[in-house]
Amino acid sequence: MREQRLVLAVIGVTALAFLMMPIVIVVPMSFSSAQALTFPPPGLSWRWYDSLFGDPDWMEAVWTSLGIAAISASSALVLGGLAAYGLDRGLQRWRSLAEANFMAPLIVPGVITAVALYFVFAWTGLLGTYLGLVIAHTILAVPLIIIMIGASLRSLDVRIEQVAWSLGASWSQAIGRVVLPTLAPSIVAAWIFAFVTSFDEIIVTSFVAGAQTTVPKKMYEDLILEITPTITAVATLLIGTTVVALGLVHLLLKRGQLPSVQTGPAAGSTHSTQ
Repeated sequence: MREQRLVLAVIGVTALAFLMMPIVIVVPMSFSSAQALTFPPPGLSWRWYDSLFGDPDWMEAVWTSLGIAAISASSALVLGGLAAYGLDRGLQRWRSLAEANFMAPLIVPGVITAVALYFVFAWTGLLGTYLGLVIAHTILAVPLIIIMIGASLRSLDVRIEQVAWSLGASWSQAIGRVVLPTLAPSIVAAWIFAFVTSFDEIIVTSFVAGAQTTVPKKMYEDLILEITPTITAVATLLIGTTVVALGLVHLLLKRGQLPSVQTGPAAGSTHSTQ
């Protein structure tokens, strides 16, 4: 048994080291003073970050990505949150079919989704528009919202809502004053996940963006034309943003403890003590 654990530990550490290798190489190269991609870097310099932030094309791509990610994550949060609540609290007869439909963007290969959106947007006039990109990214983010908020809703005791209704609260009041505050950490975490998903999206964006340029799309186009160390600076910033986002999600989910309504002898004893 001890030998098996040792073997598993070695395999796990080896796999982790293999996955971390690109990060270990890319991050130091972004601070290189060399004119081309060189590892290890001959010296340290901020020149490629200055090149990144001083390039108007890169800055336009950054602001476009931030705007689309923020709007699509917010839209997906509203749509996915309502869908998750309906799936968890609504009729159960067609639940499996509805869940499968909502999860389709995660299951279907991204190229198929991109081609489908390309033809739909070409027919509706949304191809190459800012609105089209927002809609496409929203579609991709909704399944993530449903998964995260749905899991939190299943952990939330439905009797909390029933107590609010019994005290005269309407459905909107119960949602706004009971459910949303209780699920706030999970909601913020789901939004962060949707934001990162949109910001990093490249396959669907390449098909439907047209003249719109996002950070991943510009990285891909620049890699085709010429590989410069500026790409490593962009990649390092994306890695750092993803790590910070995942750290925030971990903290939010760790602190988000859902309350439950006590019933039976324990509840009675608590009431009598009070």
